[in-house]
Amino acid sequence: MEKLKMHSPNLTQDNVARIRDLFPGCVTETKGANGNVRLAVDFDQLRQELSESITEGPQERYQLSWPGKREALLTANAPIAKTLRPCRSESVDFDATNNIFIEGDNLEALKLLQETYLGKVRMIYIDPPYNTGKDFVYEDDFSESADDFLVRSNQKDEAGNRLTVNTEASGRFHSDWMSMLYPRLRLAKNLLSDDGVIFISIDDGEQANLKKICDEVFGESCFIANAVWRSKDNSNNDAKRFSIDHNHTLIYAKNPNWQPHKLSDDSKRGHFKNPDNDPRGAYFDGNPLNSPNYRENLIYDLISPSGNVISPPKNGWRWSKEAMQERIASGEIRFTSDERSIRRRTYLADMEGLPPSTLWIDLEKTGHNRQAKYELIKLIPEDVFPTPKPVKLIKYMMDLVQPGNGDIVMDFFAGSATTADAAISYSIETGKSVRFILVQLPEPCDEKSDAMKAGYRNIAEISKERIRRSGKALLKEASGGLIKKDVGFRVLKIDTSNMADIYYVPDGFDKANLDLFVDNIKNDRTADDLLFQVMLDWGVDLALPISQQTIQGKEVFFVDGNALVACFDAHSGIDESFVKELAKHQPLRVVFRDAGFKDSAVKINVEQIFKLLSPSTEVKCI
Repeated sequence: MEKLKMHSPNLTQDNVARIRDLFPGCVTETKGANGNVRLAVDFDQLRQELSESITEGPQERYQLSWPGKREALLTANAPIAKTLRPCRSESVDFDATNNIFIEGDNLEALKLLQETYLGKVRMIYIDPPYNTGKDFVYEDDFSESADDFLVRSNQKDEAGNRLTVNTEASGRFHSDWMSMLYPRLRLAKNLLSDDGVIFISIDDGEQANLKKICDEVFGESCFIANAVWRSKDNSNNDAKRFSIDHNHTLIYAKNPNWQPHKLSDDSKRGHFKNPDNDPRGAYFDGNPLNSPNYRENLIYDLISPSGNVISPPKNGWRWSKEAMQERIASGEIRFTSDERSIRRRTYLADMEGLPPSTLWIDLEKTGHNRQAKYELIKLIPEDVFPTPKPVKLIKYMMDLVQPGNGDIVMDFFAGSATTADAAISYSIETGKSVRFILVQLPEPCDEKSDAMKAGYRNIAEISKERIRRSGKALLKEASGGLIKKDVGFRVLKIDTSNMADIYYVPDGFDKANLDLFVDNIKNDRTADDLLFQVMLDWGVDLALPISQQTIQGKEVFFVDGNALVACFDAHSGIDESFVKELAKHQPLRVVFRDAGFKDSAVKINVEQIFKLLSPSTEVKCI
């Protein structure tokens, strides 16, 4: 019976497999450091295959590089033996909600989500550290031991996550920040759907570097816009040079042909009138005269119905003579009453909306920083978070994307959880059911901060409390509480694998401790823990509904009906009678605990029983 691998995918080996599909002769077998045979790329042969286009040696070339970039790429591709452990006590409506809050390092979270949510996220918004010299960046070195790290960095948060302040005095000030963000964006791209879009907030300090990274990760052709958001409602009169009143929002799409949803501009509706009772309704008379560029075929005279000659403007008319006649015939172009000029009639009924501007300066639409503080203080009166983003800003981005029922909005730098607040509000206002996945590191609050005084030990606790309070408040405001929307969320915390270390490094154990083989699961892990690691490994949506039944005295999990059935009984009580009872449910997937079978004969017969009674069921064990 096949065992689940119980670790994140090895993206390097996936890339090797892709190269093998394109150039089979460039992939060979080699022995790794542990003596195991694995696939590897024959780079000499690959260079030969690409000899007409490859750039070799010290030749000058256009490229983005910084100290640590190669290590950042290896970090992005390296697998990790981690899992997500559910925390029901900190969740809201755990069994029924479609929303997820992950507590832990977002790089590890993105690795764990690769198989489950590959190509399924409609919109990503992140507000990463701006690298001001005062904020934290994540240090990613999965090869060193915890003790080595503590000696090197002399700091570690309560959950074991790695943090450091990136000061301007650092010789790798920009490089460390870029190495932190680069692997996260590479993994995030994999999660975007074909019509998915990512929005990234940043200030002037790293905007140029961030754009270069995004050009490489997403492709220059997938750059949509750099929107400038007016983040302050009042300028700073004490500024020494300029009052910096804006932030940037870099927008990239998975597909270069993506277009934002056109938005109605109510301020311009007043320009549309119908003084002559045009049957097509209200219209606006615009000026169709000037062509932006001189072209010879746009230079011609127009003859009015009474024979008046109307000369062309300097650069010519906006359309060719043939196109102009078609517009005159359709009524789109009309002569003025004195027949000395023409006007273009644009009908309100034909207006699908206007292309959104890259200047986000309408504070009524996109909000501002002071408003964001008021929003958070209204929910949590203590001043617990210094730099939240306004709900209006993220809802405006959602208006541009138009996520639909079941679409996922993700934020893996969750901060104060404004994105969750915005997703719930958007769902209530539009009647859609938009899901969210948030990730936040349990970054410790400063000992002297108002947040710590209010009882919040880390940023993740603030994030979760905001979602709890905002969900209740939004439902209460919506039609007196009559509207029912999903305001819950499942809390999942990143932790070491549920599997005992011996499961991964069989050569590194003391042979005297043979009792380790009795069970390969860590003693402190629950059936809930095992279920979610199985869901991760099998790529099952982590928000699917879960129910439990007792069958022949054993607890059995049913995920989304029969999408996944799991029994983690550890008392060697799984016999053929029990297996046949499970097979009657016709599950798509079924998983057992390796130590739970009555004897080896039952374990051998399990697959045969399912082949006979439920042939489409995939059977595995842990």
